[in-house]
Amino acid sequence: MSSITEPSPTPVASRAADLRSMLQRFGTAGIFITLVVVAALWSDSFLTKLNVLNVLRQVASGAGIMAVGMLFVILTRGIDLSVGSIAALGSVLTGYFVALHGYSVPATIFLVLLAGGACGLVTGFFVAYLRLPSFVMSLAMMAIARGLSLIISDGRPIALGDAGTAFTDFGSGFLFGLPQPVILMFAVFIVGGIVLNYTKFGRIITAIGSNEEAVRLSGIAVPRYVIAVYVISGMLASIAGIISSSRTAVGSSQVGVAAELNVIAAVVIGGASLMGGRGGVVNTFLGVLIMGIIGNIMNLAGVPGYHQQVYMGLIIIIAMLIQYSAGTLKRG
Repeated sequence: MSSITEPSPTPVASRAADLRSMLQRFGTAGIFITLVVVAALWSDSFLTKLNVLNVLRQVASGAGIMAVGMLFVILTRGIDLSVGSIAALGSVLTGYFVALHGYSVPATIFLVLLAGGACGLVTGFFVAYLRLPSFVMSLAMMAIARGLSLIISDGRPIALGDAGTAFTDFGSGFLFGLPQPVILMFAVFIVGGIVLNYTKFGRIITAIGSNEEAVRLSGIAVPRYVIAVYVISGMLASIAGIISSSRTAVGSSQVGVAAELNVIAAVVIGGASLMGGRGGVVNTFLGVLIMGIIGNIMNLAGVPGYHQQVYMGLIIIIAMLIQYSAGTLKRG
């Protein structure tokens, strides 16, 4: 009896598979290194300690911390458009509790985190149990959270004043030569990486995005995990709001306007699939830095603000095409 052997892959197919594998592994790092080199050649100021710390400080109070929560949501094949508005609500509540009602710092942090988690809980419940599309539900929560921040603040910034000294000291303080908000961002990424790679929770949310039905049939309560990722996203967004207030010494309803777009872009540039089931914390961190570096390069180059939005969009498209070319090669 003669055996049937499968045809060996052609050289072209083999090279395509190798290129796809390389892009999946090193695509984000390649984009990051390229941007750093271009920025360093463009401006002598880029690699100075002051500018590097400035980039890190900006991403820490912007897309940085929120990106971890967004990654968890995207891994389950969801999306959370409410993070920017929840950050605004967190910023306003920080000023509201500290400056207007004299709450202690621990109590304020607890209540702000509770508010962010509650927003995520509502979104997650409707997505997990009522099966509403995450895009629609988080869009609704985006409007609700932004509206609440405007109502509570009456549309005006709330100065933290002397009662908020502990927050402003944190926002402007340094530890081990790094801004304290940056250290907090590093801690969030480290904890997020541990949870995603070394815990049952991390393995399950990744599996939900890959094949939710299989996870459900294995006896796992999928809705609980879906709700959990939205709660985490909401709480991390509220932390971003606290950090913003600590840097500016005010609680403002204008915090996080359009931040959700930058956060999603950072996660996707970091290699996460919007179809769920694929993504990592390290590459997400690189994606956050890439977004920060793009903005910094344009500032150093003196690009006008309105023009920056156009260039930012074009650069994001190019970066995403590089990432998704791996998937294109696979289909070919």
